[in-house]
Amino acid sequence: MTEQVPARLAELERRLAALEAQVAALSQPDRSPGPATDRAWALESLQELVPDGAVLFAGHVQLGAGGDWVWQEAHPAAALLDRDWSGVAAALSALGHPLRLALLRAALDGPQPAPVLGERVGLSGGQLYHHLRELQAAGWLQAQARGPYRVPGGRVIPLLTVLAACGLREAGPAHAEAAPEVSLDR
Repeated sequence: MTEQVPARLAELERRLAALEAQVAALSQPDRSPGPATDRAWALESLQELVPDGAVLFAGHVQLGAGGDWVWQEAHPAAALLDRDWSGVAAALSALGHPLRLALLRAALDGPQPAPVLGERVGLSGGQLYHHLRELQAAGWLQAQARGPYRVPGGRVIPLLTVLAACGLREAGPAHAEAAPEVSLDR
């Protein structure tokens, strides 16, 4: 047993040195994987991790009073293609009205009472509460009993992802700095 100790110790030292090298490499911004060094870094990583295909969305958003959100979600492509899509119709439908989108945009600034949200988008009374109920039922808004409305943290990045997928990223000068699309068609 004592003969194995030096060999095991040498192996542990080798592994520790390799881990330390990886940590050092990650702390160097010019050497870390990412958009600055490789336009398709996320896609290539996903292809390595899930060779059969998957959909990934992720993001980091700082919204001030609305919170700082970091989110990542991945789904095997087969699971998405094999499911019944009708279950998401209500969530998509809730986003299909300009006033609801305006309410969501206002709610991203932080939790706000219904009257404040309504004032920001020019709604009041029954119309306002109708749209707020639709957004709540679909999970895009959340409120405690008569409390302020907010976009749940787990919906911030998905909401922005849906908007980008619908073409918002191409909607004008405010989005001119958006990252370019990367397509690796085969």
